Amino acid sequence: MSDAASSGGTSDGPDGSALPDLRASDADRERVAEVLRDAMAEGRLDMSEFEERLDATYKARTYGELEPITRDLPAHGAAKVSMVKRPVSDDPAAIDWAARMVDGEPSSSGGFAFWSGFSRKGGWVVGRQFTAFAMWGGGEIDLREAYFTERDVEIRCFTVMGGLQVIVPPEMNVVVRGLGIMGGFDDKATGVGTPGSPRVVVTGFALMGGVGVDRKLRRAEKLRLKEERRREKLERREARRAAHWERAEQHRLKHEELHELHMRKREKRREGRRPGGSAGPPDVPQDSPGESQ
Repeated sequence: MSDAASSGGTSDGPDGSALPDLRASDADRERVAEVLRDAMAEGRLDMSEFEERLDATYKARTYGELEPITRDLPAHGAAKVSMVKRPVSDDPAAIDWAARMVDGEPSSSGGFAFWSGFSRKGGWVVGRQFTAFAMWGGGEIDLREAYFTERDVEIRCFTVMGGLQVIVPPEMNVVVRGLGIMGGFDDKATGVGTPGSPRVVVTGFALMGGVGVDRKLRRAEKLRLKEERRREKLERREARRAAHWERAEQHRLKHEELHELHMRKREKRREGRRPGGSAGPPDVPQDSPGESQ
């Protein structure tokens, strides 16, 4: 018996990588799908490639069929299916906050707009404090895909006759402590996020301007929900199609039954008109030529 067989039945592919023949679970397929959505959001896959690989993901039945789908993507190592299963309560689409904590210097510590605008979004690195100022202008601070050097982050927003918008994911811990003077400082986003999330405190003031703090879905999550809606739509379409064919089959069977019944009745009528049958008219004898004279 080989070592692979004695240790659990996994086999190696031609390239030496482990390609187990064990059946993959729904959670395994969803983890691979999440990597594809991230790659789509980053521009590594176009829409046709994304849809093709996603279809292959949901059709995969074994680990060996799942492994090649993300082989050429940078996050392929994170997408490999582990033989050690995560708890059932784990959401494959949830943010891995531990992976969002990084060392080093922040990529930006502030933004300034005077009759203009600025934007911070994507995979930028946020430090302990970020200061934004806008006068007769606007700015956008998007933390949905950001990385953090600290667990406690302060976003300081000051605007004079301008506008600032802070965008956070639904999973983030947020506290808003701003002040509006003849303006507005929105605090609807205040709330608790998922375990491990950084704590983001938004402070400052808005003078004859506005600061908005909004919770919005990440692009990868939007793609996931869009794909779920597409799959549900296809499933409903297939269900309607199956119901249509079932009704058509029932109609065909009923038509065949009626046709068979009609043919049996027709055959009975034919049998009754044959010589010797009970339903035929009696024979009328004809006079011979001699008798008629």
